[in-house]
Amino acid sequence: MSIEIKIPAVGESITSGVLSAWHKKNGETVREGEALFTLETDKISAEIPSPGAGKLQIQVDAGQEVKIGQVVALLDESSKAAPAEGGKPSGPAESKKSSEPAEAAASALQPDANQTLSPAARRVVEEEKVKLSEVSGTGKHGQVTKSDLVQYLESKSRPERPAQPSARPEAAVPASVPAPASERTIRRKMTPLRKKIAAQLVLAQQNAAMLTTFNECDMSAVMQLRSEYQESFQKRHQVKLGFMSFFVKAVVDALQTVPAMNARIDGDDLIENQYYDIGVAVGTARGLVVPVVRDADKKSFAELEKAVAAYAEKAREGKLGLDDLTGGVFTITNGGIYGSLLSTPILNPPQSGILGMHKIQNRPVAIGDKIEVRPMMYLAVSYDHRVVDGKEAVTFLVRVKDCVEAPARLLLQG
Repeated sequence: MSIEIKIPAVGESITSGVLSAWHKKNGETVREGEALFTLETDKISAEIPSPGAGKLQIQVDAGQEVKIGQVVALLDESSKAAPAEGGKPSGPAESKKSSEPAEAAASALQPDANQTLSPAARRVVEEEKVKLSEVSGTGKHGQVTKSDLVQYLESKSRPERPAQPSARPEAAVPASVPAPASERTIRRKMTPLRKKIAAQLVLAQQNAAMLTTFNECDMSAVMQLRSEYQESFQKRHQVKLGFMSFFVKAVVDALQTVPAMNARIDGDDLIENQYYDIGVAVGTARGLVVPVVRDADKKSFAELEKAVAAYAEKAREGKLGLDDLTGGVFTITNGGIYGSLLSTPILNPPQSGILGMHKIQNRPVAIGDKIEVRPMMYLAVSYDHRVVDGKEAVTFLVRVKDCVEAPARLLLQG
């Protein structure tokens, strides 16, 4: 008897996806609960487990678009794996023969028995068909990391140039020959996530009257506070005190001060949210995702830092669920970690506002009658002018600035 392996439903609005990678080979015997393949949709990337045990018969190749409910493989239950104990012992020849497929599968992913891979690194290996024996690991005990794999692929993508002989005065300079078209460009299909990002950005530009206002923020007080309490904070909560928790708290305070920024348009209605679920943009190898920190107004600094760190880890490993990405009322994005000095962030529909953080840079500023060098950050808030007036947007951004420059406000609500 065979079990049909179908594409499961992963969300009400999701009707299709891409079967990006098989984690088992055709004809391989799998156990119930083992990861069979990775399904990528426009919102999440998920590893789909085996519904039973048996020999795998793949019917859809990796990289193909699939529909929800589509049969992509069969499991032959008559070929279940032999039990680890209590079964009939096999002879030397049979034992060697049965171990060959497992050894081949293992050798495709690891150069030696001690090599282990993170889920993110394993996905790169399987999707790009990387031979780990050719990759130098820089991780603990020589483990190959995702960064090692990315560097390896980048080096492979650059065509090697033959050594040029030393130039002679009498030799004519040869005319340059353009590289073949296949080496000059790479064509690949957009992933569902990248398609979704593209659609969302175009939607924001077309359907909102988007405007951006700017200000700058003196980060001296926050940096001094972090420096003074970082060690005790990390010792007590097992997480670093970063900048993001201060900005999340400041945004919540500003949303409470300017309720119009916490509203959105739905048809002919204006919906004003009474809760504070804040999206924090996270950059990944697959694209930008925005997991949502729920009830940010009720969380402590430590709880906010832990939530953001957990989401960042899940995003890097491609394990964010649909519930992690929906329902936010406002978004914060930090281009400063990449060195951006100033930018105009694009709205995350249907939200009406997004705050852009940027690089901290020492600049001379006037403090009273003196010129001092302070660590300054440019802030930008983009907003939907249909919902938010200019005065409200400026008031919102100034409130964020005031809270960050005087962190005591976040504690005293002053």
